[in-house]
Amino acid sequence: MGIIRLKNMQFYGFHGVDESEKHLGGRFEVDVEMHLSLKVACESDDLKDTVNYEAIYKTVDHCVKKDKFYLIEALANSIAKEIIKNHPIDTIMIRVRKPHAPVKGVLDTIEVEIERAKADYA
Repeated sequence: MGIIRLKNMQFYGFHGVDESEKHLGGRFEVDVEMHLSLKVACESDDLKDTVNYEAIYKTVDHCVKKDKFYLIEALANSIAKEIIKNHPIDTIMIRVRKPHAPVKGVLDTIEVEIERAKADYA
């Protein structure tokens, strides 16, 4: 078993409950952690035997930009579902961060983390 991570990908999207978030948008940061067998890829050194990182990046980019969600929980689920349905991954963990979230208080970021398995989307 192995892990492939894409960390701190940054996108601009229109997700949130506040009207300003829906119209002005904001920055979102996404981490993807994929658990899968890497045995064949380690021996073959061939891209066809693993997950194409650029394809994962493009999937996340598409998910962040195509829909508008109220909750970053729903955005994280959309990303997990699209990736796990289209790639040979056993489980996936998605972290979505929303810097500068409109919260009355001092904080660095809001983050949601979900973990899903292929069977969750069967």
